[in-house]
Amino acid sequence: MSITSDWHIHSHNSCDAASLAVSDLLTAADKKGILDFGLTDHIHTPYNLPDIAASRREFDEHQPNPHFHFGVEASCVSQWEIDEIASGRYTGDATYGIREGGPDSAPLALGLTAEDIKTYGIEYVVGGVHWPMYVPMERQSIIREFHRQYMFMATHPLVDIIAHPWWWHGHWKDDQGRYTSEPWFDDFHVIPQSMHDEFVEAVLEHGCVVEVGITANLMNPGYPDGFKHQYLEYLAELKSRGVSLSMGSDCHSKQYTIDFERAEKMLNEVGLVDKDLWRLPPRTIKETL
Repeated sequence: MSITSDWHIHSHNSCDAASLAVSDLLTAADKKGILDFGLTDHIHTPYNLPDIAASRREFDEHQPNPHFHFGVEASCVSQWEIDEIASGRYTGDATYGIREGGPDSAPLALGLTAEDIKTYGIEYVVGGVHWPMYVPMERQSIIREFHRQYMFMATHPLVDIIAHPWWWHGHWKDDQGRYTSEPWFDDFHVIPQSMHDEFVEAVLEHGCVVEVGITANLMNPGYPDGFKHQYLEYLAELKSRGVSLSMGSDCHSKQYTIDFERAEKMLNEVGLVDKDLWRLPPRTIKETL
């Protein structure tokens, strides 16, 4: 299998530490044999829309070929934080929304609308679950909360791809930057099979795609090897049940230096092949102009 697509890439226009120039991405993708791919900078709340506007301008400046697409990664956030920021009551840094102080298990939301998609010419939306919504930092609470968010994303009419399922960062990291236990790194089976079943039913019913997260999950240096093997089995199970899978590097680096060869070897272990992966069709000439 040779990996030829990548649907999760961040540029320096993203609101976080991403630093890749679009021109460098185009050159590097060509050298790596990535034929179909897309730009997906972050939007958490409408506060980040100027970043998406900048990303779109740079995308357009390079007159991209019809196999290069414009998308976004929209985080699952709470309606409470969107309302607080819009009202002006929140005076802190809103780059990542409001990560503390909200109501327990607050109603979920996307900081992106159908009108935004039209305005910025967004071709696809990657839905990312990045943090819990004001619940206790306790294993079972986090598992239930993340499942709640994955179900929200899988059934949301604007979301096309679920980013890196069961990715985790921050809390429970040890001094060496590793995750050895909570919330699911000691044994991925602590997540009930019933949750996986419900998720599969939702993505199949709503035509949603699930991402194969290369750097986020499979090659994350902070994750145990045992978890990575279990995660590969999870991806293979999704495929066996008819779920469409997409490739996502989640590149945040200044250079597009993703080790696709290593990822290919890992995916070969469970029979995942490039021809089975989801991809957008190339835009027509009219769409490109």
